[in-house]
Amino acid sequence: MPPDLCRMKAALATAYGGPEVIRIAEVPTPSPKKNEVLIRIHASAVNAADWRLRRANPWFVRLIFGPFKPRKPILGVVFAGEVVETGTATTTYKKGDRLFGWTSIMGLGGHAEFIALRENGAFTRMPDGMTWTDAAAIPFGFGTARHFLSKANVSMGQRVLIYGASGAVGSAAVQLAKQLGAEVTGVCSTRNVELVRSLGAHEVLDYTKDALLSHRDSFDVVFETVGKLPFKDSLTLVKPQGTIITGSEMPAQMLKRVLGGKGGKQVTVIGGTAAESAEDVQLIADIWQRREIRPVIDSTFPLERIRDAHTLAESGKKVGSVVITLP
Repeated sequence: MPPDLCRMKAALATAYGGPEVIRIAEVPTPSPKKNEVLIRIHASAVNAADWRLRRANPWFVRLIFGPFKPRKPILGVVFAGEVVETGTATTTYKKGDRLFGWTSIMGLGGHAEFIALRENGAFTRMPDGMTWTDAAAIPFGFGTARHFLSKANVSMGQRVLIYGASGAVGSAAVQLAKQLGAEVTGVCSTRNVELVRSLGAHEVLDYTKDALLSHRDSFDVVFETVGKLPFKDSLTLVKPQGTIITGSEMPAQMLKRVLGGKGGKQVTVIGGTAAESAEDVQLIADIWQRREIRPVIDSTFPLERIRDAHTLAESGKKVGSVVITLP
């Protein structure tokens, strides 16, 4: 590796806490192992997974990532970048390939200038015409939405409610559910009603004005994407034998399965975290190439302003994704 590439800039979360725990530092550039590719990252994003890990929210994050501070200090679960070096045994990708996808929730590393990833990781080549910023905004929102819509078996003619329809996952879920043939109702704030309608929602409800709970027993699937709709309200809105997706929440899924049967209404509850695979990223890339989806981007920050990006991502006021660009 050339001497000028031996060290790289990275955003380090050196403790659990607010955005102030993140600092920019120089660290050694990783060297690719024989089955890895070294990628120069051009863009990443700050997603819910990143700020939740930084805050250790929920508490059991500490059991996985370290009791007192993150074992993996470079956050960033997604990336868009270019292969600059390959391991001796790699066959899938070559120098110059433009790639995008997941870094992996256990390895992280997207908020840095370079990352070394196994060539069979959850990423694929970027389609022609896709920008770095779009490529960074797509994997988390669309990957998460696709995972849960697939688990819920969303299909033609179903009525699907997307709560938090203007967020990264919500805006993706509106588009993907419509593509599956569902009749989509989006829920968002006043300022985002027209955006959600432009994404393909059949109906848009303003949670600051509209009586959401008047739609009792109306939806085959209720997809709660932001962790703000009480579970009892989801249970009110979904049809008997319907499905509730608590895609933004990791804890207490077993409790919610029990609660789902209260009052004589039997429902299926789907939660947890989204699976990551190269096949899913490729499928989303193909849909994008047909111009059937588009990522929504709230703001773009340089790596040096990553604290601002975290603040916005955590605020609950962002629209779509918050993207990080690297020099």
